[in-house]
Amino acid sequence: MLVKIHPDNPNPRGIAQIVECLKDGGIIIYPTDTIYGIGCDIFQQKAVERIAKIKNVDLKKQNFSFICSDLSQLSDYTLPISRNTYKSMKRVLPGPYTFILKTNGSIPKLFKTKKKTVGIRIPNHNIPQVLVNEIGNPILSTSVHDEDTIMEYSTDPELIYERYSNKVDIVIDAGIGSLIPSTVVDYSSGKLEIIREGLGKTDELF
Repeated sequence: MLVKIHPDNPNPRGIAQIVECLKDGGIIIYPTDTIYGIGCDIFQQKAVERIAKIKNVDLKKQNFSFICSDLSQLSDYTLPISRNTYKSMKRVLPGPYTFILKTNGSIPKLFKTKKKTVGIRIPNHNIPQVLVNEIGNPILSTSVHDEDTIMEYSTDPELIYERYSNKVDIVIDAGIGSLIPSTVVDYSSGKLEIIREGLGKTDELF
């Protein structure tokens, strides 16, 4: 199903339909401030496993990220962070960054890896923020493109729908997306390490 939702003024009826889908264990493709993402409720095990199959990855080796609505959700899933780390994150979020942090053990078992880390995203986009607030916990985040290639189709929700309509339950059409992924920053060791430079400017982290 292709559902059109305005990014600046999300339609409550459309949002309610998507939230119901997520709570029922459905998979959606949704807009972010970077590339369109594939996601589900992080507590819906079968949905998470379906996404791993779509992406053709091993859940135990793959580090999916969580979409959060704001920094207040960090303490639910991550170990306490330093004051400097918090200041750095607060300075750039919401924004096109993924922060890798140490988990506190409260994340669902499926996401627990030997590294004991999780990626946190707080995108500067109304739709994923509204969805997270409505379901009451983060949604999984993984981009629609393969890790090695970013295809042109990944910016256009109608083309995304053509490719994924038989694999996901809802594709949200909120207009053309970006081709540039988020900047990935690893804070899990206590020091800042840039893993990938993307849309987020790295000089704003310091």
